[in-house]
Amino acid sequence: MIVAVIDIGKTNAKVALVDLDRMAEVALRRTANAVATDGPYPHHDVEGLWAFILDSLADLNRERRIDAISITTHGATGALVDHSGELALPVLDYEFDGPGQLAADYEAVRPPFAETGTPRLPAGLNIGAQLFWQQRRFPGEFAGATAILMYPQYWALRLTGAAANEVTSLGCHTDLWNPWRADYSSLVDRMGWRRLMVPVRPAKDRLGPILPALAAQTGLDPQTPVFCGLHDSNASLLPHLLSDAPRFSVVSTGTWVVSMAVGGKKVELDPARDTLVNVNALGDPVPSARFMGGREFSLLTDGQPVDWNEGDVAAVLAQKASLLPSTQQGSGPFPHRAAQWRNAEALSPGQRFVAISFYLALMTATCLELIGGDGPTTVEGPFAQNRLFIRMLAAVTGRAVIASETLTGTSIGAALLASRGATVMSKGERTEPPAERMWIDYARAWQQAVRT
Repeated sequence: MIVAVIDIGKTNAKVALVDLDRMAEVALRRTANAVATDGPYPHHDVEGLWAFILDSLADLNRERRIDAISITTHGATGALVDHSGELALPVLDYEFDGPGQLAADYEAVRPPFAETGTPRLPAGLNIGAQLFWQQRRFPGEFAGATAILMYPQYWALRLTGAAANEVTSLGCHTDLWNPWRADYSSLVDRMGWRRLMVPVRPAKDRLGPILPALAAQTGLDPQTPVFCGLHDSNASLLPHLLSDAPRFSVVSTGTWVVSMAVGGKKVELDPARDTLVNVNALGDPVPSARFMGGREFSLLTDGQPVDWNEGDVAAVLAQKASLLPSTQQGSGPFPHRAAQWRNAEALSPGQRFVAISFYLALMTATCLELIGGDGPTTVEGPFAQNRLFIRMLAAVTGRAVIASETLTGTSIGAALLASRGATVMSKGERTEPPAERMWIDYARAWQQAVRT
């Protein structure tokens, strides 16, 4: 069975073909996900993405017959649609700081962390803050909305005409969901939004076949089913929920590095350090933490590949050349710290790359500690290809790290929504903590510098 996975990440959008019989990605199309700056506020170019999705489906279907479609997207994004399914307002970019203009007013109505597991985040990272701002600033357009859809289900609506919501996106730091009661939060009723909330359906639900006009345009079979879809980090987690025994952790890497602990140590989450309660595809709460690691990596490396060797590693470890948090402020475990290099004079490009990779690993280890991560850690997505990141993460956690083999950490999990009981075992190289003392000495020096 071949499943086309529509994967809208914050930086890139992808359509991947997953062969469920082989549990492998067999084809991929990718495009940049640029934010549009026209209109009333920065927003996602949904029409450009739509054209990319349809072109990719048509192109890929000529290579291999597509049997089903699944959807996964980044979080903190929703769509206000009217009775005809058209957008009542543009899909707001969560990095736009407009909602922050009403921060004090929003604080007065949002639920406490104990109710939702949602920390208060800057800009539009809480969808509740986005909706609050849109309702205040654009009351006429907001009044014309008949439904609030999470982002994966917005694309499902366009593909099938069926409106639904789903818990992994509702439970992703939105302020809209109570994970303990599996229901909308008090904010939804306080603001009168429950009437806009369409039925919540499981991620694996088949919403319907692709619309006839789209089948004709893409060449897909008119009966091609479209599944409800889910949040991208939870797509990375799903295969492990189905096949791995707790205790374990999963680190989903992309623009955001999201760490999730299953069966871990009991800890009290600290909302001031960007810990939160996600909701997995089975509907269960999952302690999680995050930082904008992929964005930091791109900024620090200028997006360019860098050659390094073991001599560079030895030099960085010996002189303890390090980067302290945070390159991207406002989120993550150290949201108010400014980045600082230490012992980093005259680093070569290779040595600088080593130190950056170590920094990202140490930030990830901090996130895992904050959520009680235990057992082996599986890294999904681009960072799984970074051997320096993997080795330092194993060193500082003292636990094995598995580097996933999949090209995109979300596609296999999203494709599994279309399967009938199939599971996938964790595949990838297993790295044990390095025996050399200098690795843990480096990590402890970094931790000490951060504490002081």
